[in-house]
Amino acid sequence: MHTDTEQKYINMTTLKLNQIKSAPGARKGRKRVGLGRGSGTGKTAGRGHKGQKSRSGGFHKVGFEGGQMPLQRRLPKRGFRSRASLHHAEVRLGELNKIDGDVVDLDSLKKAKVIRHHITSAKVILSGEIGRSVTVVDVSLSKGAEAAIVNAGGKVEQPRAE
Repeated sequence: MHTDTEQKYINMTTLKLNQIKSAPGARKGRKRVGLGRGSGTGKTAGRGHKGQKSRSGGFHKVGFEGGQMPLQRRLPKRGFRSRASLHHAEVRLGELNKIDGDVVDLDSLKKAKVIRHHITSAKVILSGEIGRSVTVVDVSLSKGAEAAIVNAGGKVEQPRAE
């Protein structure tokens, strides 16, 4: 026979996951409502007296204000601003005339203040006219803008896939 301490040690070493239990008093029992006055939740079962919430099936949707126009419908709707617009810019074809030199890339667009300094990608769109030949490098183009640049005698290198 084992002593009490040895038995406890043996029980601890043969511990199994299906035998784990909470300490006594660690788990509080569920509230059993409507079971007499002595239970503390008898008679109205914690629902108070009368009213919609005291009835069975008495509920209303979230945000319901008793028929008054709800707050989320009283406030005006506002627009949407894409987070992509914080790092992407559209450049008009006519704005390429502002750039000094023949090469158009992100750095030259930033130096000419056509786009802002934190922009990481740009796309040239067909709006306006280009009066000289330029080489576009690492800037995406619309089909119309690309055709206009090629017609003006320019060329496109490494178009960015988007």
